Amino acid sequence: MTLRGADEALFRPIRGGNAFEETVERLLSTLRLGVVAPGGRLPPGRELAARLGVSRATLREALATLQTAGYLESRRGRYGGTFVVATPPPGAGPTPGGRSAAGIDDVLAFRQVLESGAAEAAAARSLTRADREHLSARLAGCTGSGAPDYRRLDSRLHLAVAEVAGSPSLTTAVVDVRSRVNELLDAIPLLAPNIEHSDRQHAAIVTAILAGDPAGARKAMTDHLAGTAALLRGFLT
Repeated sequence: MTLRGADEALFRPIRGGNAFEETVERLLSTLRLGVVAPGGRLPPGRELAARLGVSRATLREALATLQTAGYLESRRGRYGGTFVVATPPPGAGPTPGGRSAAGIDDVLAFRQVLESGAAEAAAARSLTRADREHLSARLAGCTGSGAPDYRRLDSRLHLAVAEVAGSPSLTTAVVDVRSRVNELLDAIPLLAPNIEHSDRQHAAIVTAILAGDPAGARKAMTDHLAGTAALLRGFLT
């Protein structure tokens, strides 16, 4: 498959610490922009992984996710491969709930500022024993929880970070933005690879906070939120 101009730009290497999430976002953008038309075949896996600069395992996970979500289908045989479905799944066109891309970007930017700041502030404090136990308990409850309860427990962990930062006003603001983010999250699939990735990132965030490392806590939270933002933009815009 020969790529030129914008097509080549879409298949440029992924740059960031959220390879799975960013691969899903890039592939969804490729489909929405018509780089591969409905019914068309994606480049072979080896070629596509090389172009995107990701492992073949990461690419397989991303393709499987989009097959499950109804965007792609796999065909076997001499003329097989991964194909774009002729009819996209419901909700694959306009943003669900009438939200604009600008509105989604607004929520995600606000969240990035608030929650990265909350993690930094929490790490800068002299945490009490109760603070430490509270944060550790929320991390333990979320890690490995699985799909049915994951988003509720994930939300509670993020709120706990704000709570131990010691600012009731900050906690209130995080509660508000998290409720807006959850409305967006409820409109996209819950993906097992993303849960596993998030568990590792949550541990890094909490470890930095408990170690009193404000810069490390901010970076870990920023990296984590970037992965979620990539998925939301990929599925919803």
